[in-house]
Amino acid sequence: MEKKTGRIVAIDYGLKRVGIAVTDPLQVIAMPFTTIATSTLFSFLKDYLQQEKVVSFVMGMPKGLNGQPSKMSGVVERVGVQLKAAFPGQTLYYQDERFTSKLAMQGLYQAGYSKKDRGEKGNIDKVSAAIILQSFLNVYDR
Repeated sequence: MEKKTGRIVAIDYGLKRVGIAVTDPLQVIAMPFTTIATSTLFSFLKDYLQQEKVVSFVMGMPKGLNGQPSKMSGVVERVGVQLKAAFPGQTLYYQDERFTSKLAMQGLYQAGYSKKDRGEKGNIDKVSAAIILQSFLNVYDR
């Protein structure tokens, strides 16, 4: 099966903010993109899809340490249903997001970000989205 060219957009959904990461059009690498207010997610995606070819969305699925769904899992699933309804031309995947915030903090530290920048929740959210997306790319052969 031939892989569709176009970007994949990852969404690290939170009640206040959403971290966004994207791939290059050939889907080789995941890059942190931006952080937006949760209330603007659908308008942001609508605008982005008018500028870029997007073939899939990947939503981080929150789970407990034991791998079971967390309280946020149901929220993310409901947003996923809305996402599929609003953007039927794109495939939606879910990717386990356990430990991504911790990995994002470590990555920012190793990259030399200042303590202030590492404490900026928006930076953590978009890097977490990139980790979710890179994990997806590593696991799934589309």
